[in-house]
Amino acid sequence: ADLSVLSGLKSNHSFNVVLDKGLCGSNLTRWYSFISSISEVQAGVSDMPVQTTARGGKGGEGKKKKAAESGAGGGALKEEGGKFVELPGASKGNVVVRFPPEASGYLHIGHAKAALLNQHYATSFEGKFIMRFDDTNPAKENAEFEKIILEDVEMLKIKGDIFSFTSNHFPAMLDYAVQMINKGLAYVDDTDPAVMKDEREKRQESANRSNSVGVNLEKWGEMVRGTDYGKTCCLRAKIDMLSDNGCLRDPTIYRCKDEPHPRTGNKFKVYPTYDFACPIVDSVEGVTHALRTTEYNDRDPQYYWFIDQLGLRRPLIWSYSRLNLTHTVLSKRKLAWFVDEGLVSGWDDPRFPTVRGVLRRGMTVEALRQFIILQGSAKSVVQMGWDKIWTINKKIIDPIAPRYTGLAKSTLVPVTVSGVQTSVQKCAKHPKNTEVGEKEVHFSSSVYLEGEDAENLKPGEKITMINWGNMIVDHIARSPEKVTSVTLRPVLDDTDYKKTVKLTWLADVPDNVPAVARHYDNIISKPVLGKDEDFKSYIGHQTVFETELIGDPSLRDLKKGDIIQLQRRGFYICDLPYQSASEFTGLPVPCILINIPDGRLQAPPTPAKSTPAPPATPSAPLTGNGDAILSAVHEQGVVVRNLKSQKANNDEIKAAVDKLLALKKQYKDLTGCDPPPAGAAPPAKPSPAQPAAGGGKADELLAAIEKQGNAVRNLKSQKADKAQVKAAVDQLLALKKQYKDVTGSDPPPGGKPAAQKSAPAKAGKAAPAQQSAPCEAS
Repeated sequence: ADLSVLSGLKSNHSFNVVLDKGLCGSNLTRWYSFISSISEVQAGVSDMPVQTTARGGKGGEGKKKKAAESGAGGGALKEEGGKFVELPGASKGNVVVRFPPEASGYLHIGHAKAALLNQHYATSFEGKFIMRFDDTNPAKENAEFEKIILEDVEMLKIKGDIFSFTSNHFPAMLDYAVQMINKGLAYVDDTDPAVMKDEREKRQESANRSNSVGVNLEKWGEMVRGTDYGKTCCLRAKIDMLSDNGCLRDPTIYRCKDEPHPRTGNKFKVYPTYDFACPIVDSVEGVTHALRTTEYNDRDPQYYWFIDQLGLRRPLIWSYSRLNLTHTVLSKRKLAWFVDEGLVSGWDDPRFPTVRGVLRRGMTVEALRQFIILQGSAKSVVQMGWDKIWTINKKIIDPIAPRYTGLAKSTLVPVTVSGVQTSVQKCAKHPKNTEVGEKEVHFSSSVYLEGEDAENLKPGEKITMINWGNMIVDHIARSPEKVTSVTLRPVLDDTDYKKTVKLTWLADVPDNVPAVARHYDNIISKPVLGKDEDFKSYIGHQTVFETELIGDPSLRDLKKGDIIQLQRRGFYICDLPYQSASEFTGLPVPCILINIPDGRLQAPPTPAKSTPAPPATPSAPLTGNGDAILSAVHEQGVVVRNLKSQKANNDEIKAAVDKLLALKKQYKDLTGCDPPPAGAAPPAKPSPAQPAAGGGKADELLAAIEKQGNAVRNLKSQKADKAQVKAAVDQLLALKKQYKDVTGSDPPPGGKPAAQKSAPAKAGKAAPAQQSAPCEAS
């Protein structure tokens, strides 16, 4: 069915026009890119032409001509993502692209998209890739950042064919500036910057716009020499002050800067703007296709105006959409604020969207490359979720990541395995890929299970210990709060693993490695920030969660950057290798493992504590009937989990789940609260909510806040005047401040007093673990 739909779309002229304009919508575009990327599909449609006829005769002829040009190397490129991308005039061996970052900060994932997309076109067309530093502003340039950016580019496995600086062309650009003054295409303006801004907004010409060439050359000389008067001036291009496009209202092309330049020192006192320098350098360096984001679209006419007025060769501007990600800010200024405020550990913090941050969190360069190719050069700007990139990343690392074991230290339950001698055997690191290698697995009569796994065991049950084999649960010892020990009997001759629960375990041996599993959450709590919203209002302050683990002895061999899977726990990247003794303290240094997201939406784990939290005290003892129902709930929960692990028939699972839900409802009807997890005491009945501090005054303010919030939303939806919206927002903020002054807390969402916070959940309870296939030790 997909192939039929794809065939129809590829041969539909109207669809291809809409697709090229990026107007198909995110869902259709994503499906089209994905289905076209499958190798079998590519083989089936490789000879399928894009429709070359269109309604109306002339349009069809034009399309035929375009298709003919493409077939002769005129610019059609079928990307790995499956979408035809046309670069007019492009042909094999004759494409030159460039990546021109400013050396003023660390590269982020948006820069990575630009760099990888340019590299992809250069590689696909067997062309050249220019790595160029845009160093037009000495106030922002930093030689240290040049080094950092080169390291970032190396991390992305990008290597330029040509390396250059915009400053290489400073002398030539000075000549071009004089040429424009002599042609009457530029003038020196000493208008106050604030007045100049106001005049541009009102489309009013500067008093200096009509100055003669001689006067402009004289003032230009003052600027070049960096005199006190020259520093008050700028050179402006004389384009069109009445244009609807603000970028054409006589933009500044040169300004004075006192700061020494990292490469030219104090040789120059005037420096070109990026908008003036970029088209000149692109043309001079032989760039054929200037790829840049759609946010530069208003500047495109300006780019070509400079090219045409100076008589330079025209590169082609090719636009693509800016990368916008949920829960993320990409502004260097905003990212720097996080660093300066100490909210992150640095520019390589795993929560940061910098190249260093995402790679440190376990992103692979190949995943970034595939993600960007799937987007292609679509022009529609959409808000992307991180889950898409992490899903691609998981597909890359899953087949090659070695498997290890790590158990939460705070929940360990001792297990005795009868009739077993201590031994060490070899086992494959990956159950489906022998090339990953082997590791040593330690066996003993004394082992550990995690508390949650032990709680779910039943006497007489058959289970599978991963990398060991099947065993029977002979005995379970319990205290009032939890399972205290378990006894297992091996039945290793039984190799039927299809209907058993799979458990991770570790032998109690001195070689086990201490480790810390570190999980990160978003530092921006709101998925998408509005244009006028302050990101500082949505800072996530508790976004790092750590769980102490004991890991199998093979973890001591990990090196920084190694990607692994802790079975039934997830994928991790080694951030700090294990050290048997610190050079400073002499104590062991645990292996630090950073969790790699896998694209699934998961709540961050509760930090495991060294000691379990005391159980909650019930408000009244449960009746015997309540105890019986609670026991039935827990037993039925085990039945459901076993059926799922055995991949039983869907109808059978549904029947078991329905029975479980019915039991839970019975319990809640009887006790007034939800049934607690196995091993936990029943929760106390909730006490009545306390009135908010401030009494009636607080209620009045909440009502006013809700009313004013609705007014603000209505004004924004009606696209009211900015001043009117701002006044309404200021009034809303004033009401919120009054509420906080009265109650001591921020107003709750929806205008309703917040309910009292419930007691924290019992520490150490992990999320349900993923099941893994057993691997028998040979």
